[in-house]
Amino acid sequence: MSPFALTRTLPLDATTAALRADVSTGLTRSPKELPPKWFYDARGSELFDEITLLPEYYPTRAEREILVARAGEIAEITGARTLVELGSGSSDKTRHLIGALPSLDHYVPVDVSESALRGAARTLLAEHPALTVHALVADFQYGLALPDTPGPRVLAFLGGTIGNLRPAERAVFLAAVRAELAPGDALLLGTDLVKDERTLVAAYDDAAGVTAAFNKNVLTVINRELGADFDADDFDHVALWDAKEEWIEMRLRARRAVVVKVPSLDLAAHFTAGEELRTEVSAKFRREGVRAELAAAGFELDRWWTDEEGRFALSLSTPAGLPE
Repeated sequence: MSPFALTRTLPLDATTAALRADVSTGLTRSPKELPPKWFYDARGSELFDEITLLPEYYPTRAEREILVARAGEIAEITGARTLVELGSGSSDKTRHLIGALPSLDHYVPVDVSESALRGAARTLLAEHPALTVHALVADFQYGLALPDTPGPRVLAFLGGTIGNLRPAERAVFLAAVRAELAPGDALLLGTDLVKDERTLVAAYDDAAGVTAAFNKNVLTVINRELGADFDADDFDHVALWDAKEEWIEMRLRARRAVVVKVPSLDLAAHFTAGEELRTEVSAKFRREGVRAELAAAGFELDRWWTDEEGRFALSLSTPAGLPE
């Protein structure tokens, strides 16, 4: 078998169709809202990479600290032969796991970007020529269909990305993951933790303005893909902590009354001065809340690790009720 294979479960036109649907719905509802996945075109991905290096943005460093410290322990506990990574991107963080898993012979990165998957595979295969990489071009929010690879498997969902899902969406997602796992498999989950408001807001509103540019990039995506006429200068970047929901919200706030036209959708979106378009929700978690959500989906929380400052957590869970 070739060390690299690629399967596409996401239709070629699915991204455009989903963008059209999200923009049509999101700009006509009240309050206006768009899902955060539309940040990530090539420029958005570059900006996010810059964000991860900012002094204010702690999650990437904190998670990497845990992975480096605990990769050997994860390997010993799981004995994984297959590593599945959802939203793999450049696969940068999982290199710490891949290098520490002595029994690993299959890596299954899952991402919506074929170019990102191919680029990551080239790098990984140069470092680990005996590794078989089976990449999936897929959107994990719309169902999982993993290839048949040897177990035990570890399915990794890192970066705190689960926080971009609302509670009901998380329940559906975790149940779908649980349905894919067999006896001996495990879920490795990254969750950003509740902490003081100042630290949280700064992570999403850095002094250099990189996150503001990242937030506004969604307007560039809509302009390019759907022929809209958003002017990024008409909007301010806003990051707020919702203490009741325990999540950060990123928004774009109209500086003045403006009408945005989206000709391909025959849509005119009216913004009043000060009206906000919500572009991201990023939930923060507590240990018992994570345990409860996992249990509701049929998982048992086995290990919980944090960085030294207790800002971020990695948890290892196994399907409950399955015989070994």
